[in-house]
Amino acid sequence: MVFVLVGAALLNAYATVLVLARAVVYRTQLYRPMLLNIGLSIAPIALLLLASASAVLLPFNRTVGTVAVIVLGLLWLLMLPNASYLITELNQSHRSEDDPVPMWFDIILVITLAMSGVINTVVNVFLAHLIFVALVLGDEAVLFAHPSAILVVSGVLLLVGLGMYLGRYLRVNSWDVRHPSALFAKVRDHFSQPGTKLACAGFSLTYAVFLGLMYLIVVGPLVWGLHLAETASLLDG
Repeated sequence: MVFVLVGAALLNAYATVLVLARAVVYRTQLYRPMLLNIGLSIAPIALLLLASASAVLLPFNRTVGTVAVIVLGLLWLLMLPNASYLITELNQSHRSEDDPVPMWFDIILVITLAMSGVINTVVNVFLAHLIFVALVLGDEAVLFAHPSAILVVSGVLLLVGLGMYLGRYLRVNSWDVRHPSALFAKVRDHFSQPGTKLACAGFSLTYAVFLGLMYLIVVGPLVWGLHLAETASLLDG
């Protein structure tokens, strides 16, 4: 797990360096939205760590601890699509026709941004998965594959896909919930147009499946390793 966290941090740092280097090396205007999106992609992890820390309050004051975990958990879920939103940078929308930056540089830049978004999402969901198993099911690695845990992870990934759709096509941000009536009207007007519901469902499901596969690739070996370690410990005992 430590290697995954360190790798994610280094990938985010590398993405930041590439964005800054683009402006310095090729003397172009700094594309600040990319830097903002990197920051927003990292932010959910901080919220989740705070929610995890709040769980420590549960044995001392169950009411306060529960409220803190729920509120921070909802804020985390609201911010989580920002983690994977970096995937949408692959559209190369920052380039102009006379852009002096070589295409090869922008290709590795947007791939790094996209992969940092994927890994940030995987880390977020894995930490949430870990917290759910520990608080609800128990602390055994085999419980990671419990149907309820799989259902929660699948639901979170579908919500991430929905959030990415709303952000890309409606230009909705997480903090727009501060104005619920305006947000509701915007969403209602969008989905009143023909074909938008099907497009949203297709987008959300497609991205959820992709993120789920990446989650399986990264997290699967970690969980299997934990399971083997637990089995070996029981045999030794």
